[in-house]
Amino acid sequence: MKLKPIHDVELNLLETFIMLCHQYSLSYFLIGGSLLGSIRHQGFIPWDDDLDIGMPRKDYNQLLKVAPTTLSHTSYFLQTPYTDRNYGLSYAKLLDLDTNIQEINNINNAKKGIFIDIFPFDAISPTSSERTAQMTKFKFYDSSIILRLGYHLIDNPLRKMIRPLSTKQYNEVRQLKHKRDDIMQQFSDTHTTEFKNLASQYKYDREIMTATELTTITTHPFEHLNVCIPQYYDQILTRMYGDYMQLPPKNERVQKHFKEITINGESIE
Repeated sequence: MKLKPIHDVELNLLETFIMLCHQYSLSYFLIGGSLLGSIRHQGFIPWDDDLDIGMPRKDYNQLLKVAPTTLSHTSYFLQTPYTDRNYGLSYAKLLDLDTNIQEINNINNAKKGIFIDIFPFDAISPTSSERTAQMTKFKFYDSSIILRLGYHLIDNPLRKMIRPLSTKQYNEVRQLKHKRDDIMQQFSDTHTTEFKNLASQYKYDREIMTATELTTITTHPFEHLNVCIPQYYDQILTRMYGDYMQLPPKNERVQKHFKEITINGESIE
C-alpha cells in the first residue's frame, strides 16, 4: 500500500492538532515510533503508517473539552470513549472523516477514518504493588469494554447479524468507561514524580517518563512541520528501543495498521 497519501492526511491532522494546542496553550509531544522517526528520519519512519502523540493528563482533558466545538464545522472528529459510543479504547484519536479505513486485526463498529493517536500520560504510584493493582484494574475495565462493544480480530459475516446494543447496555458500557478513567487518574493528586502512558503497547517500564522528561520540551523537524518533542529524547528512546539509530531487519520494515483505505472516495492501493 502506498504510504505517502496516508502520511499526507496524517500530517494535515497533526497540523490541525498543533493549531489547537497553540490556540488553547496545551502541551504535547511526539512519542514512540513517531518520536523515533523525528530523530532518525526527520519525519515518518518510511514504512510506518501511524502517528503517536502524548499529552500530560491535564492538557489531554482540556483538549477533550475544547476540540469537539472547535472542529464541529470540519471533516475532523475527535474520537473519544464519549464522543463515539462504539469506541472502546482508553485514548483519543483525531480522525479525518473524508477518509475510510479497515484496520488489520481490529474489527469494530466505531467511526472510521485515517487518524492520529493521542495518549494521556497519567501519574503512577512510586510503589510496585500499587502500580500492579492499578494496571490490573485498568486492564479489567479495558477488556470488559472492548468485549461488550464487540471488537474482533477478524471479520465474521455473523457479526452483522448481532443486534445493536440497547440504550441500557450502552449506559452500562459508559459507566465502565468512567470507572476506567478513574483508575487511570487515581494518582493525579499525589506528589508522584513519574508518569505513564497506561495504554502503551510496550512493556510497563518502557513508556514511563519522569516529571522532568514530561515537562521539558523542545522542537524538532517532522517532515515539513516543526513539532514538540521531549528534550530528553535520547534517554527516552534508549529506554524504549536500545540502539534506536540502528535500522531493524528488512523483514520488519512493514506497515502494520491499515488493510484498506479510501480517501475522498478513492481507494489507495
